[in-house]
Amino acid sequence: MAKKPTPPATKQLPGKQQVLDALENNPDLKSKRDLTRYFAIKGDLRAPFKKLMRQMQDEGLIARKGKTMRRAAELPRVTVLDIPPDADPDALTAIPANWDESAGKPPFIAVIVKRNDRTVPGPGERILARLFTDENQANSYTARTMKILPKPRRAQIGIVKYDKNGARLLPIERKQKEMRIAAHDLNNAKDGDLVEVEVRSKGRIMTPMAKVVAIVGNPLSEGAVSLIALHDLEIPYRFPDEVLRAAQAARPVTNKGREDWRDIPFITIDPASAKDHDDAVFAQADSDKSNPGGHIVYVAIADVAAYVTYGSALDKEAYLRGNSVYFPDRVVPMLPERISNDLCSLREKENRPALAVRMVLDKNGLKKDHSFHRVTIKIAAGISYTEAQAAFDGHPDAKTKEIQSGVLMPLWNAYQAMAKARDNRGPLDLDLPERRIVLDDDGKVA
Repeated sequence: MAKKPTPPATKQLPGKQQVLDALENNPDLKSKRDLTRYFAIKGDLRAPFKKLMRQMQDEGLIARKGKTMRRAAELPRVTVLDIPPDADPDALTAIPANWDESAGKPPFIAVIVKRNDRTVPGPGERILARLFTDENQANSYTARTMKILPKPRRAQIGIVKYDKNGARLLPIERKQKEMRIAAHDLNNAKDGDLVEVEVRSKGRIMTPMAKVVAIVGNPLSEGAVSLIALHDLEIPYRFPDEVLRAAQAARPVTNKGREDWRDIPFITIDPASAKDHDDAVFAQADSDKSNPGGHIVYVAIADVAAYVTYGSALDKEAYLRGNSVYFPDRVVPMLPERISNDLCSLREKENRPALAVRMVLDKNGLKKDHSFHRVTIKIAAGISYTEAQAAFDGHPDAKTKEIQSGVLMPLWNAYQAMAKARDNRGPLDLDLPERRIVLDDDGKVA
């Protein structure tokens, strides 16, 4: 029979080191409930103890998976580290390569670079480093770079090929080697399918094995070409769990600190296929007698900064991506859809935070005044370019007919005045058709 762990003599809130020692010396302590019993936590001590456990988990001192809790393992003295791409070049930090999120928060590792060092890493690089523990702070290390390593791709793609021994992966890139795929790792992939795989090592000699994580399908389709381009250019197309959690946790902002412009009937005009609407417009005739024939034009853009705050997980991910990337069959967004297609999309009849400019134009389209505002707006109507042009030409449909006289025509009049001013400046005006690739159900160009 296993010997029960001996509880401490004093019944008070333990310190962090006491908790770590208890987990290390008593293998039977596997959960927060076990620790609560071990330290005889009762009554008023429950809330502070729960807070202590959460704090130790956030600091990476303990790792938790489900209800199981253990002391975080110490890193080996020589290990492989990844320096985040957004790390401060003057104060580099790193995390262990391929860190498993289920092991808790990664330890803090400060990368030390001295003036005479021959190997000087930078943001985004993978290094082999020698670690030194920080005696003044648990789960904290300093690292000295030994070598800069080539960073492997996030995933690999290839074609599944069946043979008498099972299945193997034929990589798209010639420099990569073939790998076997175990039957239970095929994920229903068929012979000839283009797939995305994770690479894992097996056995004592660390033989690389492929595990199918996604099936693309026909390797000759445009969809396959898009995925190959994503991998070849190393464009990040999956969001880290931390970023997705931050997006899901975001809630609509309030009107606090904003002007209420919801009575202004803004409209959005976008391609019919657009999923996110990031700008809106409204115009009206200027009633000021000192500006006869003039116009007041309002332009509002989605206030993304209301949700993507500086230094947040969303901000860092957007910084790494830089922009959205468009392919014939997909869009790789800069921000998760919860943000880009929902909270920051100027949807019809919904309150949205925005940054806006109010411009006063004379009858010749010259700007007389302007001002900027942080506002809340509500879109009166969302229409396509085709619908807008038809209404301007006198052929409105049921939707645009309701806003033709009060919204669309004043906007058209303001546009004509501004077009006149533009023509007087003699700009280079390239009226080129917009090209769009249309794919059929099989992912091929229709």
